[in-house]
Amino acid sequence: MSAWRRYDSHLMPVFHERFEARWGQGTAPFLDPEAHEAPLPRAQWINIDTGAALAVVPIWTVDDSQHRSFGVFYLPPAGDIWVLRPGYTSYLEPTADETEQLQALRNDAFKKAVAHAKEFLFGPEAASY
Repeated sequence: MSAWRRYDSHLMPVFHERFEARWGQGTAPFLDPEAHEAPLPRAQWINIDTGAALAVVPIWTVDDSQHRSFGVFYLPPAGDIWVLRPGYTSYLEPTADETEQLQALRNDAFKKAVAHAKEFLFGPEAASY
């Protein structure tokens, strides 16, 4: 049995801390645990034996919050942060008045990123969402 467990609470602050420690302050608005609006959808796992963690979150820049992609971030137990590459996961963040097509594209990109995360954690047989 795997020690990895879904973690469906707030985004763990350590993702933001390690990202900014590596790439500089202000570089990760999408990982900021103090943000009033949670970046959704997202998924997190934590390894209960080692303390390692993995998150799938939407990524955007301060200058352009509508053009997004999904990132997969792994936190090894000894520190640092790894950016895993799930492939093409870009989408436009739908606004309240936009069509369901943009929501479907966002959800497809999210499913692809989650499948990549699950394959990293559990192997290729677990990648289906």
